[in-house]
Amino acid sequence: MRKLKYYVACSLDGFIAHQDGSFDGFLMEGEAVTDYIESLKNFDVVLMGRKTYETGLKEGKTNPYPMMKSYVFSQTMKESPDEKVELVSENAGKLVRRLKQETGRDIYLCGGGNLATTLFAENLIDEIILKINPFLMGSGIPLFADVIPQTALELTNSRIYDSGIVWLNYEAKH
Repeated sequence: MRKLKYYVACSLDGFIAHQDGSFDGFLMEGEAVTDYIESLKNFDVVLMGRKTYETGLKEGKTNPYPMMKSYVFSQTMKESPDEKVELVSENAGKLVRRLKQETGRDIYLCGGGNLATTLFAENLIDEIILKINPFLMGSGIPLFADVIPQTALELTNSRIYDSGIVWLNYEAKH
């Protein structure tokens, strides 16, 4: 069975972006970024919330992960600006349960906090992979947008980069 992995960069104080969706402060070069790009080969499906998708859209990227099947969850977008990006307005959990049963590589939950909260509450996130960046954002969009159930996690891998980024891989013990 495929796994759903919430793979996300965050500040040391747990924010994945500024309130406006921007992400200045995050390191965009170096070995941690190279490893991230290499790790994308482990996925063939990516899930994004509308706000996460629109961050790339503002930069002209209608399909930020062309090597994967992309799903964007939105109640407000009526049409996808890219034929290879599928909009989903229905129950996110239902789609994820179906995708997990299909043959293929793992599923990349790119963001954001609202979608992660919804899927975590339904026990659908199997792993959380954090790239903790060495700065404090102070405020912004948190890893999870709302209260989630207390859940035990098992550290399965870690790495500290010379840049100060700490990469942590946890398996959820639902």
